Amino acid sequence: MQTYRTVVRPEWIDYNEHLRDAFYFLIFSYATDALMARIGLDEVGRGATGHTLFTLEAHINYLAQATLGDPLDVRTQFIDRDRKRLHIVHNLHHGASGQLLAVSEQMLMNINFHTSKACGFAASVEQRLEALVPRHSGANHPGYCGRVIAIRR
Repeated sequence: MQTYRTVVRPEWIDYNEHLRDAFYFLIFSYATDALMARIGLDEVGRGATGHTLFTLEAHINYLAQATLGDPLDVRTQFIDRDRKRLHIVHNLHHGASGQLLAVSEQMLMNINFHTSKACGFAASVEQRLEALVPRHSGANHPGYCGRVIAIRR
């Protein structure tokens, strides 16, 4: 599912005239915000439920470079979920060519922000997840998910 679109801004460009690595994660973070809105954890939903999502872990695979003005498109899929966690993957594509530029695998945890403790999703969020997850999961993840960082010997 498409979650976020943008273009590469001048302030995101590094000394190599490419998208700076930190801004890939900013883009993925905005995609997570959009996912939160889709499942009912936008500002209104967070206020009503007292819940939010925290990112527990995130991995980024940088596959190709983006440059100033390039259109970018993030598509998000569910890998797995349980009653309080979402395991997702964001795929960053060049908006014109469709080329895959980066992949971010993430583990998100539902948190009660009054207690700062993990908790199950609110019923309204659970209903949205039940509808979205089957439609946006099970796709092929070409070796970028579940990886461990290591030097192979």
